[in-house]
Amino acid sequence: MGSIEIVDYRPEHQPYFEAFNRAWIEELFEMEPVDEWVLTNPDKAILEGGGAIIMAEYDGVPAGTVALRKVAPDVYEFTKMAVDSNYRRRGIAEAICYASFLKAKELDAGKVILYSNKLNAGAIKLYEKIGFRHLEVEPGVYKRANVKMEIGIDEAVKAVPMAIGMGIKHSYSG
Repeated sequence: MGSIEIVDYRPEHQPYFEAFNRAWIEELFEMEPVDEWVLTNPDKAILEGGGAIIMAEYDGVPAGTVALRKVAPDVYEFTKMAVDSNYRRRGIAEAICYASFLKAKELDAGKVILYSNKLNAGAIKLYEKIGFRHLEVEPGVYKRANVKMEIGIDEAVKAVPMAIGMGIKHSYSG
């Protein structure tokens, strides 16, 4: 089994961030203008607003990513989570989720929300497993969103020791 390392996003990660997310969006949906903006300008769309992006490397190769977009003083949207199709089923998605909880706590989040679609059944099952709860989706957020979930940061962080026990290396700041 290879090693998973979670690292902070750097500008050279942008092509991976874009490619990993573009693959699942185009496979299941249609790219929305907001997707194009975020994928091609993650520094402006996510980082400049007070958010964060983390990357998962598998044996030193970028293999997955997730962003935390600040939507309110203590609320972050878990967004643009993707794992390269060549690296799926290796625990990377779960590792990214747990790492995002630690990063959200570092950013003083009170809760993390996400939007998804029922077509992403595997992702929704993972989100439920790690503690996200379903909410009603407000209209007009994203065309494809028919699922909304949230988790309180204290509850989220309680699950993290299990991830650390899985041997995941965290190299991001904080």
